[in-house]
Amino acid sequence: MRLLRTPEERFADLPGYDFEPHYATVGGEIRVHYLDEGPANGEVVVLMHGEPSWSYLYRTMVPHLVDAGLRVVAPDLVGFGKSDKPADRADCTYARHVAWMSELLVDHLDLTAATLVGQDWGGLVGLRVVTAAPERFAHVVVANTGLPTGDQRLSEAFRAWQAYAASSPTFPIGRIVAGGCAEPLEEAVIAAYDAPFPDDSYKEAARIFPSLVPTTPDDPAAADNRAAWDVLRRWDKPLLCAFSDRDMITAGGDQPFRELVPGAAGQPHVTIEGGGHFLQEDRGPEFARAIVDFLGRS
Repeated sequence: MRLLRTPEERFADLPGYDFEPHYATVGGEIRVHYLDEGPANGEVVVLMHGEPSWSYLYRTMVPHLVDAGLRVVAPDLVGFGKSDKPADRADCTYARHVAWMSELLVDHLDLTAATLVGQDWGGLVGLRVVTAAPERFAHVVVANTGLPTGDQRLSEAFRAWQAYAASSPTFPIGRIVAGGCAEPLEEAVIAAYDAPFPDDSYKEAARIFPSLVPTTPDDPAAADNRAAWDVLRRWDKPLLCAFSDRDMITAGGDQPFRELVPGAAGQPHVTIEGGGHFLQEDRGPEFARAIVDFLGRS
């Protein structure tokens, strides 16, 4: 696998992101970056970002969670942020991304009694990690995400996004993130989302991710996602839905979790008002409070 590594100077002086970097090797050769903030013996919250963002997305939430006594682990998916980036999009499969994150969280960090917070692809990958090692996780928070099996038709908004990612001659990452927010982003913040990608050769994972979402029953990932749902249908540990009210792509995506996951019954599910798809940007502190309240209640 040919890998690209973003020069460190691209990440200098990013607004609001002065966290110490941590690195691990997965897949034998891939350097993965993650944040590890808060007390080492604190209850662990894993913040998993989606596409095409990176752990920068959670920068306003990390201090609130740490102040609540939590240990916060926020990885960059392979192909994003400060993690290495495959130069060939064919090397980026759904199964590989699950395996890489499982290796980081379970094998390298050896996390136990953890809480997964997954948004967008952070849910698609994170829920597969959780259901493959359910004994490692005590809580789940799903936000503007899902676990599609290809058996249901996805929204027209998502299908339009899928077509754009596959065919657009340009792929301006920062502007794409800004377009998924309800509130305008400052130019310096948009530039921070562009920072991991010096040129288009670094964007192969970002380009392929929408096409990896199962949209037909015979998709390569469909069977594994159905198996993950089999685990979720027996999941009786607490699960919280925290979707936002201004996201067309995942609107209504909380219903399967509320209806099918036993651990979702009786939980204080919240709708984050004023949040777009990237609710961490629009309503980060509110989202963090919802997580803290949920864990305190549980």
